Amino acid sequence: MKRMGMIFRAKANKALDRAEDPRETLDYSYQKQLELLQKVRRGVADVATSRKRLELQLNQLQSQSSKLEDQGRKALALGREDLAREALSRRAALQQQVTDLQTQHETLQGEEEKLTLAAQRLQAKVDAFRTKKETIKATYTAAQAQTRIGEAFSGISEEMGDVGLAVQRAEDKTAQLQARAGAIDELLASGALDDPTGMAKDDIAAELDRISGGTDVELELQRMKAELAGGTSQQAIGSEGGGTRQQAIEGGDASAQDQAQGSTRHKFDKQ
Repeated sequence: MKRMGMIFRAKANKALDRAEDPRETLDYSYQKQLELLQKVRRGVADVATSRKRLELQLNQLQSQSSKLEDQGRKALALGREDLAREALSRRAALQQQVTDLQTQHETLQGEEEKLTLAAQRLQAKVDAFRTKKETIKATYTAAQAQTRIGEAFSGISEEMGDVGLAVQRAEDKTAQLQARAGAIDELLASGALDDPTGMAKDDIAAELDRISGGTDVELELQRMKAELAGGTSQQAIGSEGGGTRQQAIEGGDASAQDQAQGSTRHKFDKQ
């Protein structure tokens, strides 16, 4: 059970660490500090309100005390010593209340000063934390962007990895199709497969076409040689050799044709 509990806590910690965003955590901490600062300020306002209420009560008691003192003086002047004594007794009771209220007022005033100082210090800390928070967030964002750019350039990011795999699959399929097309061409050329269009040729037909093409080239070459030879003869013998030149050309053409046909028969017999 201890081992299972440790494994569960480790997995949960890893999941939380993966899901945690430091920027969100910093913003949440800053929000909590603002709430605490607001509570301190409300406390300062409450203490100041209580102090002001005591000040009002003190003013009333002092006013009543002064009034009783005047009434005692007037009663004593009129010879009413009993009234003067009663007025002074009430004044003494009021003075005791005034003394108690003054003590409470001094206590509240001290608490108010302490809370005010604490609020000022907390405000300074909150401002400093806000500056540090924004700096850390900017640094984290920049580092995150640099990491993603580096991963993209190196090809180890998840997105670029998928692109690389897609390119590799496309290259493999292309190579497979090229190999298949080459194999089909070889099979068609060898006659192992039939071409329904009738365009395919076996090895013998291909060789005959090649020989025929070569024969045409040989014939054209011999004809050009004969023309060059005929032109040279014409310059040598002048206009009287016109008939001879024609015979030479014809004889050259016939000789070239016989030579080409002999070469064709020789290649065909060899095949």
